[in-house]
Amino acid sequence: MTPSRLAIEVETALAAADIDTASPVERAQMLMEIAVGLQQRPKTPVHLTAALELYDKALAVCPAEETLLHARILARKGTVLQALPGPGTDSLKLAIAAFEAAAAVIAAAGQPAELAELEMNRGLVLQALAGAGQARIGDAIAAHQRALKVFDRRRYPVEFAILQNNLATAFLSIPASDEKAQLREALAVRAFEEALQAVNLVDHPAEYAMLQNNLGNALQYAATSHGIANNLRALEAYDEALKVRTPETAPLEYANTIANKANCLCNLPDDAADPEAGNRANLARARDCYETARFIFEAHGDLEKAGIVAGVLAELDAALGAPARGREG
Repeated sequence: MTPSRLAIEVETALAAADIDTASPVERAQMLMEIAVGLQQRPKTPVHLTAALELYDKALAVCPAEETLLHARILARKGTVLQALPGPGTDSLKLAIAAFEAAAAVIAAAGQPAELAELEMNRGLVLQALAGAGQARIGDAIAAHQRALKVFDRRRYPVEFAILQNNLATAFLSIPASDEKAQLREALAVRAFEEALQAVNLVDHPAEYAMLQNNLGNALQYAATSHGIANNLRALEAYDEALKVRTPETAPLEYANTIANKANCLCNLPDDAADPEAGNRANLARARDCYETARFIFEAHGDLEKAGIVAGVLAELDAALGAPARGREG
């Protein structure tokens, strides 16, 4: 949808919500539903900004006594603020404020799944703020765990899997500077594995691929004396992810996964039973993966990742004694 067409649609929605035959509650609900629809389209900045405008209008027309409706609109507004791109953390802080303002009312009068969804989103925002040094990662973990009390594996498999992924990512984001670092790595691997018991390749391909990719990363970077075994398991996880992530259907995700697989191959001996024999064959396999990833990153305009991979390729060429090569196309 073009920006001009979107602007017309938003103006039409605002006008429709102002008709005299609609009650204030009906107007607020109408605006919220239209905003939700905008969020479900491609999340471009223009769609998100338009949705934010509609949520603000919905909050303005919502009667003061309709506290649950107000809280629901506010929680939805928080998800837009959470998704807004741009530098800084201002929108994330506004999202947290919206979630916190809505939480008590939804907990008292809403549905358990509504509150669990709010906690899941609050946990993600806190996780992002913690990465910027503006929140505690423990608070993010606690929010995810509260959401898991409702989003269990049997009734909500996708939400359960996403929460386990979020928990694992949170565990891995804590600097490995204390004696509990290895425990957190083990908890992260277990969380990914728990998530993969809830989803499958056929019914939840996107979630399955994401989890397999992230499990592979957790395994290959874990500090352990079982490095070879972990890397072999990581390769299996990446190959599972690549059953979904293909150059045709998800090129950037495919490039990320084959780059991760290449990292793993670089640290894996050709013969797991004889590590001292070296890994020249795996280095060559890694090079092929890196070169394909670089080509895809360049073709899709991700020049930062393309540059990183190009640097690794130069190091591999030196290690393999091969001249530096480019890729046509």
